[in-house]
Formats: sequence, structure tokens, C-alpha cells
Amino acid sequence: MSQRGLCSRREADVWIEKGWVRVDGVIIQALGTRIDPTQTIVVAPQAQRQQSQLLTVLLHKPVGYVSGQAEDGHQPALVLVESGRHWSEDPTQIPLAPGVLRGMAPAGRLDIDSTGLLVLTQDGRVAKTLIGADSTVEKEYLVRVRGRLSERDLALLNHGLVLDSQPLKPAKVSWQNEDQLRFILREGKKRQIRRMCELVGLTVTGLKRVRIGRVRLGALPLGQWRFLAPGEGF
Repeated sequence: MSQRGLCSRREADVWIEKGWVRVDGVIIQALGTRIDPTQTIVVAPQAQRQQSQLLTVLLHKPVGYVSGQAEDGHQPALVLVESGRHWSEDPTQIPLAPGVLRGMAPAGRLDIDSTGLLVLTQDGRVAKTLIGADSTVEKEYLVRVRGRLSERDLALLNHGLVLDSQPLKPAKVSWQNEDQLRFILREGKKRQIRRMCELVGLTVTGLKRVRIGRVRLGALPLGQWRFLAPGEGF
């Protein structure tokens, strides 16, 4: 079910336990049941309604907050998702009612000293799209740097560097202006951009994520958030 993009593995387990899953018309009762790729999976309307209520938040994360659990005295970015920071121009106009954020978790990381678009979601399908092992969603960053960069080293940033003993996937790196580079990546190793820059003699002085897939940070103010709107997708 997860491989077909119907739901997350956790959701699949819950739906099966509730009798909401049929394969070729037969209710599946055992977790981990194997089926043939040609068989038809149908989920009950209750499951579809439950899934439609799952929310995703887009946050403009400031420096000083970690993406996930609190660590080393730093707060998680989720603490910023409160009513006083809800962007007034949120197109969904969904109110932040008590309990609405239950089960919300980051779908990807953004370093403590970086700013920009951070996604938090209750939807396993969104998480799989963004951070699944086979994810190819682009992430775009504006990166201020200090140092000199030759044409050869710019080419290496695009393709040819190795981190953690593994070759990096091809990237798209170009000059945005005289001290800022634009990076477009399809992977997300820990502190990847900063480490890439170090390998070619650059020091990163500022890093901002401005796009994930088809979703842009846009005019969302620093420290504020909005809900992902119906029809928006990564």
C-alpha cells in the first residue's frame, strides 16, 4: 500500500486492523499480507475521509531552532507553530484548533544555523515523497559564501564531490550574484551544502531554503507558518 502511494505503512496497519482494506474484494485481516502486483487494493471511505483530514504545515524557520526533537538546549521548530505566528495570508484559512497538530513531524531537516522552508506533516504520503529512500524531489537553496571559486571547483559542486565515502548525486549550482550561490539538490545528507563548500575552499555565511519540489517559500515571513493548501503538491 505504501509502495502504491495509498498511505504510509503505519496508516496501512491501522486500516487493516479496522477492516478498511480489501484486495480483489476480500477484506484483509492479517498485517504483512503479501499480494500480487496485479491485484486490486480498495480502501473504505472511512479511511479516505480520515486521510483527507491530515494536515501539512509550511514554516519559515529562523536560525536557532532544530528541525526535530529538542537538543543541546535548542527548541524544536514545531514550537513556532502556534496561533500568534499563523500567517494572516494563509490561503486555507484553517483555524489552529486544540489538538489539530497532534502527530505533526518534520519531513526532512534544516540545520539549526539555516533558515527557510521547513515542512511538518501528519501525512505519511507527504513524508514518503520528501524523505523516502527513492525520493527525487528537488530542494532549492540560496547560499551566501566567502572565498574564491574557480570554474573547475564550480563544476565539482555540480558533480564530482564525495561525502561520507559516497559520490554525491548531480546537483545544479550556479552564481545568483557576486557572493551568493543557488543550489538545487535531490538528496539531503547532513550539512551537505556546507560540507560541499568546504571541499572547494568556500565558507558558508548564510543558507536559506526557498523551494521544495513545486512548493516555494514565497512571501511567508520569517518565523511564521501556513498550512499546505488543497491542490498544492510537492
